[in-house]
Amino acid sequence: MERLDAWNSTEMAKTRSVDTEMTLREIKEILQAEVLTGNDRLDEEITAAGASDLMSDVLAFGKPGILLLTGLSNSQSVRTASIIDAKAIIYVRGKKPDKEGTELASEKGIPLLSTRLMMYTACGLLFSHGIRGIGAAP
Repeated sequence: MERLDAWNSTEMAKTRSVDTEMTLREIKEILQAEVLTGNDRLDEEITAAGASDLMSDVLAFGKPGILLLTGLSNSQSVRTASIIDAKAIIYVRGKKPDKEGTELASEKGIPLLSTRLMMYTACGLLFSHGIRGIGAAP
């Protein structure tokens, strides 16, 4: 199994300031993620992210334009992202959505990515690169 190199990503963060705008393409590299759908939307700007496996929490606290990180890999994550107008979803722990979720994301124009990182690590890397949490989202 290929070793994920979070140290190099953290070192890269030293050149970033707090509250950074970052493209989904840059986030893909930081999290060593695989693009599942939405290759054409990797230039979307991301400034804030939220993470949860509980879609009720995402509905309660999510904000339009965030990046959603989750381990819930069924179509409910895509439906929830659509409701809150999230820009993209990154599945953690190597999870990938089911066929229904992938088709729904393509239909709604929501990019889907998957990383083998744990949620805590993925969130920490994004934060260290200047991506704010949802409490700080505009």
